[in-house]
Formats: sequence, structure tokens, C-alpha cells
Amino acid sequence: MNVEVEGHHEARQVKMEKSLVFRTLHEEVPGPKWQSLFDYHWPAYEAWYLAEGERERPAYLSCYNALRRHMPELLETYGALCALAGGGDLAARFLSLYQPPPYITGCSQAVLARHGSSLLARNYDYPPELCEGTVLHTRWNGRGVIAMIDCLWGVLDGMNDRGLAVSLAFGGRKAVGEGFGAPIILRYLLEFCDSVPEAAEVLARVPTHMAYNITLTDASGRYVTAMIGPDRRASIRRVPVATNHQKKIEWYAHALASETLIRERQLSILVDDPATTEGRLLDAFAAPPLFRRDYGRGLGTIYTAAYWPTTGQVSYRWLGETLDLTFDHFPEGELRVRYGPR
Repeated sequence: MNVEVEGHHEARQVKMEKSLVFRTLHEEVPGPKWQSLFDYHWPAYEAWYLAEGERERPAYLSCYNALRRHMPELLETYGALCALAGGGDLAARFLSLYQPPPYITGCSQAVLARHGSSLLARNYDYPPELCEGTVLHTRWNGRGVIAMIDCLWGVLDGMNDRGLAVSLAFGGRKAVGEGFGAPIILRYLLEFCDSVPEAAEVLARVPTHMAYNITLTDASGRYVTAMIGPDRRASIRRVPVATNHQKKIEWYAHALASETLIRERQLSILVDDPATTEGRLLDAFAAPPLFRRDYGRGLGTIYTAAYWPTTGQVSYRWLGETLDLTFDHFPEGELRVRYGPR
């Protein structure tokens, strides 16, 4: 799987082009492959984690106790990963994803539910140079999980072999508080939940440090979007669409730059239309306004992900290229994607 996907651009804009190598890795339990991933990415993550000063990050005991209180089932995996990372204090604090530095993404996500089955599709909008680009297939806690990871074991979007699919988007609010980065919460969902009701209970109780919109669906065709934040109770509703605001616009500059209302309206029209097929929905994610080329401001689309909970199929898409995977067919490889400017 060594291909290059060329974005459309004019010759005079080549110098502004960005690229990202996506990798697929399959490792049943934490081992040398994950360790190599850590060794490769840790220098950049260490610099990011300390960018506001080490005193701004919580001590190891605070991180450990937060995990033990809110997501105790993750402790065994967390311990194994910390050991592979060298057992150092700073790496262990980072891997807890407790009180990480704040960061902002774009993203559009929607569930198309038809006849008891569903498709979760999403676009991830973010600076390519800051995206890890790793699709990881694991079986750490008895469930097979395929996920696009962040912070080395957190989840941007993914699905487990019980048929639970999840995706996150920034919630469009400036609030920052005590809690976890959403990627580790999504990891927890995929490792230990089988259905939307189970996952909704977790989202209602686990604290998050920033505002996120989490969209979920399962093999029974159920779906919800959870709007979570550090300063208010989670709002969990049977809503199939989420972009980058929660109920109403609270950060107007970000809403305008990310076109969150335009994207939400487009998705709502599509999923509400009985004539919308899975193909039509996925085509829409590959075109404006859902597909965005604003890479200069970190709001360009890096990839499209699609998850089918009833069949266990996964698809990652770029303009001109598709990578189809399942829990039984997961070849390892690399793919370089080039992103042209707007």
C-alpha cells in the first residue's frame, strides 16, 4: 500500500503544499510496534506537552488517580504503555491525557440510519503537520478496535468488533477545565462498551477538559450525539449530525472561520432526506462545504472516515484514493497524501 494522492493545485502553489504519511499498524497487545510509534512521535509530543511550562501539567499522582477514579479499567493498558515508553514520569503524565494542553479542530460527522443499520461518516479538519496519521488495530481488552489514533493511544474516530462506532469534533467553546482529553475517553468507550446506551452513560460521567461533540452509533442502528464540556452537564440527544458548535454559537470567530453552521445544515438536509444513500452521503463529504481546503489556517480536511457497525467494515478516504479495512483484513502499510492550498 504505497501510493501517493495528489491534491489539485496550480504549479505556482507547489511550495505551499503539505503532506502526511498515513500508516496502518496491527498489534494485538502493546508491544514493539507501539513502542516504535512512541519513539518516533515522542519528541514532538513532549515539546507540545511542555509548551505552556511543566507546572501547567498535572503531577503523575494526579493523573493516575484521575484514571483510577473515572476509567479504572484502562489502568492495566495504561501501565503497559507507560512501561513501553520507558517508565518515565513525563511520558506517563502525557499518556494519561489528563489535563493536556488545549487544542482546536474542525470536523463534520453524521450518522445515516436506514432499516436498523447505520453508517458513521466524518471529515477530520486539522493541520496535516500535527496529525499522527496512524490507524491502529488492537485487542487490548478483549475487543478488537480499529481507530485513527491521537496522542499515541487516544481515538479521533474508530469502531470495535462489537459494533460501536465513535467520532469526535471540537465543540466550538473556549471553556477549559479539569478533565481528560476526549481521545482517551473515546478509547475507553471502544475498549469497554458494546452499545450506544452503555457509551452514553460513560460520556455523562467522565469529565472532559474542553468542549467536544461526540457522535456514536452501534450495530442496532441506535445513535446519539453527546455535547460535553468542563463547565456543564453533558447533553446527550438522539441527533445524527455534529459540527463545531453546541446548540448555539458561543465562539463567533471560530464559527465563522470553520463554517460550522453551513456544514451542519448540509449534513442535516442529507440525513433527513429519505433518498440519501450511503454513496450520496460519502460523496458529499468529498465536496464543499464539508470538504475544506483551508490548510493554511489549519482547517483543511485531512481525511474522511466511514464506519459500518453491522458489517465491521471501515473505510478511510482521500481525493482519488480509498483504503478499505475490516477486522479480518487489515494489511499494514503506508500511504502519503499531499494537500494543496486553497
